[in-house]
Amino acid sequence: MDYNSKKKKYSPARPRKRFGQHWLNSDKVLDQIAEAAELKSADRILEIGPGTGILTRRLLPEVAAVVSVEVDHDLCKKLVKKFGKLDNFLLLQGDFITLDIPELLKNFPKFQNPNKVVANIPYNITGLILEKLLGSITQPAVTNYESIVLLIQKEVGERLVAVPSTKAYGALSVKIQYLASCELICDVPAKAFYPPPKVDSVVVKLCPRIIEQPVDNPKQLETLIKLGFGNRRKMLRNNLKSLIDLDKLNSLLGKLDINPQARAENLSLEDWINFSNSFDF
Repeated sequence: MDYNSKKKKYSPARPRKRFGQHWLNSDKVLDQIAEAAELKSADRILEIGPGTGILTRRLLPEVAAVVSVEVDHDLCKKLVKKFGKLDNFLLLQGDFITLDIPELLKNFPKFQNPNKVVANIPYNITGLILEKLLGSITQPAVTNYESIVLLIQKEVGERLVAVPSTKAYGALSVKIQYLASCELICDVPAKAFYPPPKVDSVVVKLCPRIIEQPVDNPKQLETLIKLGFGNRRKMLRNNLKSLIDLDKLNSLLGKLDINPQARAENLSLEDWINFSNSFDF
């Protein structure tokens, strides 16, 4: 492999608003991402939205394979020019949300079954990317991912790692934490990008869980979370009164040692699972 290109400075391509493009230009943040990913020589990395290739360049010397998925045709041509001769680099052109990655990799044994995701993802499709990587409560994704390290909008990152009874804790927190352990790695200021986005960012690390004892009724849990957080100002019992008699609900909350005046944000993931497993409507 020839990694001499990693020493060159890339002139940034013109970012396109419709793809939510902002180019990371901080070596410090790149190092923090790589450290969080705990890169090993046998790793096969999936990278979403490589852009100009600054993170790709950081990953390639340290791992067995990098599969990069890029939707921008012009950027794909630049990426091929920069890394196309490397035998551990594979570029897939298209929309990550709609591409069937396993199917596309069938003819590339070296790149099959990526075990880690490391990416600076487009912020405007963060939710869709998380769902494709992790699945949902009703249908968790079946993957080989040991870890998923993402550079995302700070507000979203804080919601992923939030704990109960905090402002950031909400439906997304419960859903993602059911599927993965979540860790905040570092803050990333807007000035670390070109052009600077209007928001600050964070690096987060998600480790998909092996759900050995899934909730009894995943669809019911999703419904309870959606309704429970439907109006954050209201107590949980008021948000759920369309599903169950108030007296019956108060009795159930008491049995579970949950304050009858609790709001959805006061319940931990374990509380939500126990609540759903005991709920009958």
